[in-house]
Amino acid sequence: MRKRKNYSGNVKSDKSHYNPALIKKQKEFYKNAKNIKKFKKMLKQQTEQTDPSSAQKLMIENDGAVMKENKGESEKRRNGLEELYRKKHEEKERERMEREAALMAKKEEREEAQARRKALRDKMLKKTRKGQPLMKYRIQHLLDTIQVSTQIKPSKSP
Repeated sequence: MRKRKNYSGNVKSDKSHYNPALIKKQKEFYKNAKNIKKFKKMLKQQTEQTDPSSAQKLMIENDGAVMKENKGESEKRRNGLEELYRKKHEEKERERMEREAALMAKKEEREEAQARRKALRDKMLKKTRKGQPLMKYRIQHLLDTIQVSTQIKPSKSP
């Protein structure tokens, strides 16, 4: 027996991904609907108090005013969002530059250390004509190590 796939489920339930732009649009839509509902309710109350012909004129005038007001708010919001985006972008750029500077400093430090080790290795591996190691560089290295260790010890134990 074959199992059949169930296609009777809600199509929207399949879309489980997060979309902030869609959420923002929905919020704005519901907010506008709420404002319109309040406005119409207020108009209905006013029409009951006054005559119907003046209520229609008032409704048309107020509807235009609400639309203009909403446009002004949306422009302010858009400017605020643009400014917020710009600040965030500048902050990210600054952080990226700091990270790059730190990476460059580490890279230079690593290269310097590598060059020092290579120079020391070259000196330590030098041989005489008969194949014996040159003691001059080995003794110098031992002296340098002792001097560094004696300089560190007094500063640690005061």
